[in-house]
Amino acid sequence: MLDGYHLLTLTHRQAPLDWIGQALIRQEEPADALRDLKHRFGWEEVLYLPTCNRVIYLFYSSNPVAKSLAADVLTALRPELPGEQIHAMALKMQHLQGAAAVRHLLEVAASMDSLIVGEREIIRQLREAYERCLDQGLTGDHLRLLLRFTIETAKEVYTATGIGEKALSVVALAFGQLHEAGLSPQARILLVGAGQTNSLMAKFLFKYGYQNVTVFNRSLNKAQVLADYLGGRALPLDALPHYTAGFDALLVCTGALEPVITPALYHRLLAAESDTKVVVDLSIPNNVDTRIPHTFPVRYIEIEGLRETARENLAHREAERQKADVLLNGKLREFRERWHQRQVERALLPVVDEVRLAKERALTEVFAKEIALLDADTQALVGRMMGYLEKKSVATAMRTMKEIATTAGRRVAAASPA
Repeated sequence: MLDGYHLLTLTHRQAPLDWIGQALIRQEEPADALRDLKHRFGWEEVLYLPTCNRVIYLFYSSNPVAKSLAADVLTALRPELPGEQIHAMALKMQHLQGAAAVRHLLEVAASMDSLIVGEREIIRQLREAYERCLDQGLTGDHLRLLLRFTIETAKEVYTATGIGEKALSVVALAFGQLHEAGLSPQARILLVGAGQTNSLMAKFLFKYGYQNVTVFNRSLNKAQVLADYLGGRALPLDALPHYTAGFDALLVCTGALEPVITPALYHRLLAAESDTKVVVDLSIPNNVDTRIPHTFPVRYIEIEGLRETARENLAHREAERQKADVLLNGKLREFRERWHQRQVERALLPVVDEVRLAKERALTEVFAKEIALLDADTQALVGRMMGYLEKKSVATAMRTMKEIATTAGRRVAAASPA
C-alpha cells in the first residue's frame, strides 16, 4: 500500500502568497528544521520543496498521522505566530495521503498544478530539492523510488502532450514575434527602459546573440547594467531625441503615463531610413504613440494583441492538461505496481544474503575437503556452477514474488479510485 506517503502543502490555489511565505522554513539551515520535524513526528523520510507559489512537505511515515498535522507542523516551524493565524493557515493547508499524495506530486512535477500550466521550471526545482535532502540524509528508499518515478512521469507528460507548448508570458510572446521578423544577430536594437520587463527581454536577446543593443533609461546606472549584460552601450533617456544612428528594432517599456515615442521623435530616430522597422511596446499605457503604426512602415507588436495570444495559448495548454490527466491515471497504477515490487525486493534481501552465505559455506566448509582434492580447473568449474545456482535461485524467487506483488497491486488498484 502507498499509505505511508504523506504530502502537506500550501499553494497559490488555497492561500495568498504571503501566507505561503509564513509556511516556509525560516532558519538559515533548513536541514536542521527538517531533522527536528522528522524526530518530533516520527517521520522516516522527508523532502522540502519551497517555490514562489507553493510549499511542500513530502514525507514517509509508517506511523499514524494526527488530524492536527498541519497546525502541529506550523507551530513547530513558526512558534512565534499567534494561535489564530496558525489555525487559519492550517485550515488552508492540504494534507494528502497515499495515492492522493503521489498523484498530487505527479501533477506538480508535470506543471498541471502550477500558477502557469506547463512551466517546466518545477522539474528542476523538484530535482534540486530532492538532491539537497538526499545529501543531508533526510530521504531514503521510499522517496528515492517516488522521486525517480515522478521525474520520469513529468518528462513523459511533456513528451506525450502539448502542455508545455505555446508561450504564455507577454515578454516571451513579444520576443517570439520579434525573432520571427527575421532580424539578424547584428540588427540595431534600441531598448528604451531598463525595468523588469525589459530586463526579461534582455535575457532573450542575450540567449539569441543580439549584441548591437543601445539601452536608454532615466537612471543611467540601470541602463549600464543591461548594456553590460548584452555587450551593448547605455545612454540616458534624454539622449534619445539626439540619437542619429538609426535602428532595426525599437523595444519600449517605461513607467511613463503618456507616449515616450511620439511621431516626431520616431521620425528623427529613423535617420532618413525608409525600410520597415519592428516596434515592440510592452507598456501600460502605451509608450509608443498609436499613430505611429498608421503613419510609418512598421511591424507593430503591443501588449493587448499579445494578451489575446496568451489567452489562446493558455486554452491550448488547458486542453492538453486534460490529456495529461488521463495519462497520470495510468501512471499512478504503474507506480503502485512498482512500489509493491520494490517492497518484495526489500523483503527478499535477507533471503539473498542467506543464499550467498549458504553457497560460501558449501564451498569453504561443508564440501571444502572434497573440493580440495579436485584439480584447479574443476574447482573453478564448481565455483561457477555454485554461482550460477545462486543467481538462478535468487532470480526465480524475485520473479515469483514480484508476480505475486504485481497481481496484488493490481487488485488494490482496481478497488481504489485512481
